[in-house]
Amino acid sequence: MSRITRIAMSLAFAGVLAVSASPARADYNLTLCGASPGGLWSLLGAGIDGALKAAKPGSTVTYQTSGGGFANVAQIEAKKCELAIIHDAEAKAAISGEKPFKAPVENLRTVAVLYTWAPMQLILRKDFAEEHGVKTLDDIAAKKVPMRILLNRRGNVASGVGASILSAAGAGPDMIKSWGGNVTYAASKEQGELMRDRRADALLNSLFVNHRSIRQLASALDLSLVPVAGKTADMVTKEWSIQTYTIPAGIYDWAPGETPTVTLSAQLFVHKDADAKMVEDLTTALVEQIGKVTGVHKAMKPLTAELMASASTVAYHPAAEAVYKAKGLR
Repeated sequence: MSRITRIAMSLAFAGVLAVSASPARADYNLTLCGASPGGLWSLLGAGIDGALKAAKPGSTVTYQTSGGGFANVAQIEAKKCELAIIHDAEAKAAISGEKPFKAPVENLRTVAVLYTWAPMQLILRKDFAEEHGVKTLDDIAAKKVPMRILLNRRGNVASGVGASILSAAGAGPDMIKSWGGNVTYAASKEQGELMRDRRADALLNSLFVNHRSIRQLASALDLSLVPVAGKTADMVTKEWSIQTYTIPAGIYDWAPGETPTVTLSAQLFVHKDADAKMVEDLTTALVEQIGKVTGVHKAMKPLTAELMASASTVAYHPAAEAVYKAKGLR
C-alpha cells in the first residue's frame, strides 16, 4: 500500500470518527396548516415557531395558509403538513364522521390546547333590538323578527355553530327568511362593513372578547349583546362538543352585565403516526417556552401549560401525553 493511499484512508477514517462523534441533528423543519394569512392563527404559527426555535435552535415552523380547520383535518390525514390548528368542534365532527366528513377520521392526535375563549357573540344594532323588543334569543322566535343576520362564511365552523344556535332557539335560517328577514354568509371583516352600512341588523360569530372589529363597530353604531343561554346553549354544546362561556360584565360599556354564551376552542394536532421524538420536543418547547406563544397577541395572555394539557375531544399523541404527565399536568 502506498504512502498516499495510507494517508487518504487515515483521513477518511478520521472523517468517519468525526461524524460519528458529532451530536445528531436536533432541529426540525415543520409545516403548520392554519387558516387565512394575517389572522390570529398566523400569529400562533409564529409563536409556535418561536417556541421551537428557542428550544431547538435551527428549527423552523412554516405557516401555510389553508381553508381552516375542516380543510386542515384532510391535510393532516394526507400528511401534507406535520402540524395543524383545528377547532374542537371541527375535530369532534371529524372523529365522529359527521358532515362534512363521510367517515370517522382516526388519525388525529392532540398536542396542545391553544385557546378556549372565542365565544359566539350575537350582536344587534341597538335601535333594531329596541324596535322589535329583542332582549333574548327566545324573543326573536316568539316575535318572528324579520332580522337580517350575518353568519360567518359557509364551510367555517363558526357558521355551522351559529346556524345551530338559531335553530335551537326556534329561529333557524329558513324560519328567519319566512318572516321576511335573511341570512347572509360573510367573513368577519365584511360583517363589520355590512353592519356599519346598515345592510344588516345583527351578526353572530366566534370572536375574541373586545376584538378590534367589535370596538370599531361600537364606535360607529349603538349595539346590543344578546345572551346564548338555557336550553339553546345546552343543545348546541351537546351537538358540537363545545363549552359554555361567560363574557364578563363591563367588558363592553354597552353590555354592562355578564353575558352567557358558548365558545369555540382551538387546538394543535398531529397525525397519529407523527415522529414521537418530534412531538416530545415540540410539546416540551411549548410548555417551557410558553411566553413565545402568549406574546404574539394580548388575546393569548390567558394561555397556561395546564390549559395546553386539558384537551378531551381527541386523544393526545402518546409522546405529548408523556410530557404532560412527566410535568404533573395530566
